[in-house]
Amino acid sequence: MKKTCLNILGLIAVLLSLAACNDFLDIQPVGKVMPHTAQEFRDLLTEAYSFVPTDRGKTVYRSDELVLNQATTTTEGLDSYLDIWRWQDGSEDETTESFNWRTFYYVSYIANTVIEQKDAITEATQEERNQLAGEAYMLRAYMHYILVNLYAEPYTHCDPATTKGIPLKLNSDVKAVLSRNTVAEVYASILSDIDTAEQLLNVETWGEGETYRFNKLSTDAFRARVYLYMGNWEQAYEYAKKVVDTHGELEDINASNTLPNHYQSVEAILSLEEVFPVEYQTNGQVNPNLISLYRSGDMRRSRFYRAETASITRVEKGGGNEFRCTFRTAEFYLTAAEAAMELNDMDNARHYLTELMKKRYAAVMYPRYEAEILAMTREELRQEIYDERFRELAFEGHRWFDLRRTTRPELTKTYNGETYVLQKDDPRYTLRIPPEAIEANPGLEEE
Repeated sequence: MKKTCLNILGLIAVLLSLAACNDFLDIQPVGKVMPHTAQEFRDLLTEAYSFVPTDRGKTVYRSDELVLNQATTTTEGLDSYLDIWRWQDGSEDETTESFNWRTFYYVSYIANTVIEQKDAITEATQEERNQLAGEAYMLRAYMHYILVNLYAEPYTHCDPATTKGIPLKLNSDVKAVLSRNTVAEVYASILSDIDTAEQLLNVETWGEGETYRFNKLSTDAFRARVYLYMGNWEQAYEYAKKVVDTHGELEDINASNTLPNHYQSVEAILSLEEVFPVEYQTNGQVNPNLISLYRSGDMRRSRFYRAETASITRVEKGGGNEFRCTFRTAEFYLTAAEAAMELNDMDNARHYLTELMKKRYAAVMYPRYEAEILAMTREELRQEIYDERFRELAFEGHRWFDLRRTTRPELTKTYNGETYVLQKDDPRYTLRIPPEAIEANPGLEEE
């Protein structure tokens, strides 16, 4: 991510210092210096982008993607992530990495500041003001989207209208004490922010080093994902199809040396989050059950992973800034396939699934698997789409959220002779709101 080092960043640091206090966000501005020009607001927004947590990627430890064991995991990895991996919530070791809460709201605070100051931005064209505000609306929506999928019941497994979610933060007042909005209210706010952003964003594509910024296409991509998580199949299909129709090129793994989640891939739409940093790459090994899902002739097995020994496989599609990936094309082929299948449009479900498979399987093997797809029943095709999402999007921050929104199955893990079980529909599919947040605002306490 390219970052301009200007004096304004020093002023921003003063304005947005994270200082201990007793209000809801635990954010206290200690200065009164405000940005004014377009460049100063661009630097402020860049600051917000740089603070976006990698928590969507951190969910790899809660899902069934990664195996931790004493023989292959770093000491730091075991100390930091073992309790997350075995779902030991509420009694974690003090060295355990925590999921973020405050940082998501910190980023939202910056986004709210840009939104509120939009019309006062100087040395800017109206298009520049609109673009900055549009990105801020998208950033605020994205923070709420991750929070609600970490700390609230899945939309598809609750009554969204009555189930408490997370607090919406829609202004820059750090003194306001907020309560938890319902899941439905959070999703409605996310979609409203996307709608507003769509009217403001005017950059189609960003140049090298700036692809972490929201662009016009990212609005349809974000909508498609949100509607998928809501189980709104008509809208999920409509927007996924729009993404594919506009930006449908896929990396052909048979011919291309670029992995599809690389920021320079033809599939890249938004390259914001580093969802699988290098420390994750060295902390564990790929679950053998995932490796077994790749059929003979599936090129992803040798491109996405590296066999270190006969029993240990490591992830190759991560471990560096070049694998920043928030939205990419393949996700929307899979969204269109799943939504079409749920709408009982089997022809289009098979079409979008096999179009992706053409670029992932050796040409000599593809006809065999295409024939299998064409012969599947609806239930078989549903499971195949779930499996294909796992194969394609593993280690990109999707798997845990997919498990939550679909079947919430039983998961079993073994470490050092002990077996740990996440029961089907286990409450631990939803994270607890951090104790420090509840201490600062008792109104957030779980009911």
